[in-house]
Amino acid sequence: MDLLSLFMEYLQVERGLSTNTLESYRRDLTAFSGFLRNRKPPVALEEAQRHDIINYLVTLRSTGRASATLLRNLASLRSFYHFLLKEERIHADPTVNIDSPKMEKRLPKVLSIDEVERLLQAPDGSTVAGIRDKAMLELLYATGLRVSELISIRLSDVNLSTGFLKCMGKGSKERIVPIGEIAQRALLDYLQHARGTLLRGHNSDALFLNHLGRPMSRQGFWKILKKYAHQVQILKDITPHTLRHSFATHLLERGADLRAVQEMLGHADISTTQIYTHVTRGRLREVYSSAHPRA
Repeated sequence: MDLLSLFMEYLQVERGLSTNTLESYRRDLTAFSGFLRNRKPPVALEEAQRHDIINYLVTLRSTGRASATLLRNLASLRSFYHFLLKEERIHADPTVNIDSPKMEKRLPKVLSIDEVERLLQAPDGSTVAGIRDKAMLELLYATGLRVSELISIRLSDVNLSTGFLKCMGKGSKERIVPIGEIAQRALLDYLQHARGTLLRGHNSDALFLNHLGRPMSRQGFWKILKKYAHQVQILKDITPHTLRHSFATHLLERGADLRAVQEMLGHADISTTQIYTHVTRGRLREVYSSAHPRA
């Protein structure tokens, strides 16, 4: 078994990482391996030196990759070479003493309340697909779920009578999230009038299904979101995470407690949630400038 496969097996079996995280590691390490193969002379993964890793990070930066991408790649390489050192496949860790790239603080893009309203009203409620899409969009904005969490919801995770759902977040951490009344109604409409048709005779515990009766995929939902954003002429570069950002920002703008928002978003560290306070402060400055006579 090659070293990359050995490492992936370790991550899956011993560390129990999610499929998405495993794919992220595999993608980062495969890209680095390709970079090493194109060196003159080519370099094997286990032969990489500190300067090879630095050159790789410089190359990523020169192609316009964000600091977050560089940090993730370096973290993948550190984990990989730490594993090889522990397994005595190498004698020294080439990632030691490599400084982490500084993160630029970029504020998340959010939709205005008007844009959210237009987006949520876009699906055609007279069609099965439209009823499903409406439920997915309403639920995403009502809960601030990550798209991976949204498409992983099972029927048994939803309790409409209490207005809560259970979801599995990063690191396999389970949390309970409230569902607003409008999202509850959209979800009930979907369960009563659309999901049975989408099943097409299949058995599935997945809450949201595609037109083949299979669980909705990340790519499938991304296309749905893009379609409606284009339909209602939202010109911003919108992603499923944009609705998560909008959820948090709109809550804080209306006085929600930061700790409560942290819990609903499933952030392990409140500093991650605090970025939204910068967004709301920016909004406060706009209101002040437009409303105060001496602004």
